[in-house]
Amino acid sequence: MVRLRDARRPREGITLTQFLEQFAPDERTAEAWFVARRWPDGVQCAHCDSSRIAERANRRPQPYWCHDCRRYFSVKTNSVMHRSPLSCRIWVAAVYLMLTSLKGVASTKLARDLGITQKSAWHLGHRIRAAFANGQDRLMLGPIEVDETYVGGKAKNQHASQRGGKRGVGGKYPVVGILDRATGEVRAEAVYDTKKDELQGYLEENVRSDATVYSDEMKSYEDLPQPHEAVQHSSGEFVRGEVHTNSLESFWSMLKRGYVGVYHRFSEQHLDRYVKEYAKRRSIRELDTIDQMTELITQFWGVRLSWSDLVAYRAAAW
Repeated sequence: MVRLRDARRPREGITLTQFLEQFAPDERTAEAWFVARRWPDGVQCAHCDSSRIAERANRRPQPYWCHDCRRYFSVKTNSVMHRSPLSCRIWVAAVYLMLTSLKGVASTKLARDLGITQKSAWHLGHRIRAAFANGQDRLMLGPIEVDETYVGGKAKNQHASQRGGKRGVGGKYPVVGILDRATGEVRAEAVYDTKKDELQGYLEENVRSDATVYSDEMKSYEDLPQPHEAVQHSSGEFVRGEVHTNSLESFWSMLKRGYVGVYHRFSEQHLDRYVKEYAKRRSIRELDTIDQMTELITQFWGVRLSWSDLVAYRAAAW
């Protein structure tokens, strides 16, 4: 492994050459890596969790057969890889690229790097983003920073027919984020608006009631049930001892650099997945690359995003 320098702690990265040698020299090696992380104690049925399984010698129609539910399955079954025609080599390479590209990777570049079509790369990327968004049910302990921002192109730069439905400042979409200073974890979510019920509801779902919360002076944060202090940005105050939201501001900066420099646009119906991708990558940035990959892979199982669901516009959610 290559030792990378980090301002906070040394961490071990993996060069592209090392990655190819270790994870993707052939399809069976890549598949075995996924199998070992999904079933560290031995293969179990992906449908019923039974351990009474048999491996098919010819691996057709799928590698494993369950004696209890009498169904075939593979490591891809009931995961973000469900029914994917792409090889495990492609999947593990995509995981590596999306984790090591700090500002994100566009589907056009992912397609070129992996040798697949842009349509396949776009679906692949969003399936992995669905895994980035998984596993956020633990309440954060604090101290907590909370802040909101707006993402998107300005309405004045759009054709009049494209401006309908835009909310927020300058025709952009609102996003709320919280950061746990104790663990460095960041969570963020696209929201309908930045009113009190919306933002305080998000805090209630993610933060313990006794956690100290730091915010700006926005009225939506008034009367929080948690201990709360705010800086007065309107008065030119950005730091008052421990009271600030500078760490979240740094996260917003990375998100918007990716928006401008890599993607150029986040569509409304997919914005939340992009935001959660950046949040998860920020949360695990101090882990070694292999540990980042393992952390993401643990969120693959039980999560699915079909093509029909991906392209369906859920107007009701907005």
